[in-house]
Amino acid sequence: MKRKKLARTLTLSQVVFLGIAWNNPMVFFNTYGIATVTSHGVITGAYSIAFLAIFFTALSYGKMAKAYPISGSAYTFTQKSINPKVGFIVGWTIMLDYMLTPMVTCLMSTVFLSAVFPGIPHYVWIILLTSIIVVPSILGVKTSASASKIFVIAQIIFVGFFWILTVKNLLDGVGTGTLFSSKPLFNSEVPLSVILAGSSILCFSFLGFDSLTTLSEETINPEKTIPRAIIIMLLLIGVLYIGSSYLAQLVHPGFSFKNTDSAAMEIAILVGGNLFKSLFITAVIIGNFSSGVASITSASRVLYAMGRDSVLPENLFGYIHPKFKTPSHGIIVIGIISLLGVVLTLEQVIKFINFGGLIAFASVNLSVIAHYFIKNQKRSFNDCIRYLFLPLMGAVFTMWLWSHLEIEALILGGIWVICGLAYLLYMTNFFRKPLPEFHFDEEIIPQEVEDMNGKILSQKVEDF
Repeated sequence: MKRKKLARTLTLSQVVFLGIAWNNPMVFFNTYGIATVTSHGVITGAYSIAFLAIFFTALSYGKMAKAYPISGSAYTFTQKSINPKVGFIVGWTIMLDYMLTPMVTCLMSTVFLSAVFPGIPHYVWIILLTSIIVVPSILGVKTSASASKIFVIAQIIFVGFFWILTVKNLLDGVGTGTLFSSKPLFNSEVPLSVILAGSSILCFSFLGFDSLTTLSEETINPEKTIPRAIIIMLLLIGVLYIGSSYLAQLVHPGFSFKNTDSAAMEIAILVGGNLFKSLFITAVIIGNFSSGVASITSASRVLYAMGRDSVLPENLFGYIHPKFKTPSHGIIVIGIISLLGVVLTLEQVIKFINFGGLIAFASVNLSVIAHYFIKNQKRSFNDCIRYLFLPLMGAVFTMWLWSHLEIEALILGGIWVICGLAYLLYMTNFFRKPLPEFHFDEEIIPQEVEDMNGKILSQKVEDF
């Protein structure tokens, strides 16, 4: 019986917009209060460190996407280049990242909706928002990509408007009253460990770039498209986040807010009054919706890859909907998990996500070394820079940030990993038998791909 496959239809621009949607340009405002308080006001410095660490890792993801252009992201890369058992543990760990991120988007929207409509119970928003992001995710990846493009453009326009209003307020003497200050980047009174704690939280803001690799089996010419999309997306997001954090810290110096979770709303009112506050809430909801759809799309592809390998129940997670060509069962499971937002807080969930995300980043950096430098013996001077030095820097940076996570996240994340190890021992009969593994080479069409209607398409990447 022929295995059902994901439909290969996405172009470069669609992949970039899905990645930006997953990242969510508005996530800066969602995490602004938590990150500013944690970094003691040196939020731009914290963002810059996080961006640097992520950039090295993004290069590694691009390299591994060329080597293994299939779904599964860090799980697949580690499984193929290092060891299937190590790959399983990495896949199990990033399940924290991928499965909880849709919940975060719902919690972020709920924070601001509850502030505007205090009479509506918290759980009502969680149930409603979860339902809204699950349905388009099932309908198909092209539907998600088309919606993402519109919503991403709207968010970027809003961020640009925020920059203009903030600059105007600064020139009028609000906040520091200047456009130039080193305080958001560096403050001698704030220890480096405090800034790193802020950076470890802000890594969450950049997690979307790795989600692009989960779309490899739905992307035309993924070996070229995915690496290009990762760099384009990360540079755009870096400019938006670092620029916004710098201006916000100038117009509102310090790190004292009435409500840390909704601190960005205070900034919105400060720079634009109640009218801008309404636009702000609208943009946050739009951003979180598009991010929720994109993240649930990516999460379901990781579960699909693990289900296809039979390391998770294949009938549940390896199932592809015959009409929509999406892993619909996995999407529904993630939606059910998102309902846990009724009892969890935004800060708790972000910490758990970063635990899995940073481990995944380190593993992909090490996968580059294992695949290119060790197995394929690429050891010229340039190769040593590309396949040893840069990924090693990425691994060191990410584990450095991982070590600065709060103890609660490390303990609970460690418990999750121990559960994964126990499950691995069960599946392998205490390592006496190998893990099942899917051989993708037998399934892929090398030069031609099918669209949603079965029409053959050439593997030509659309210009961005």
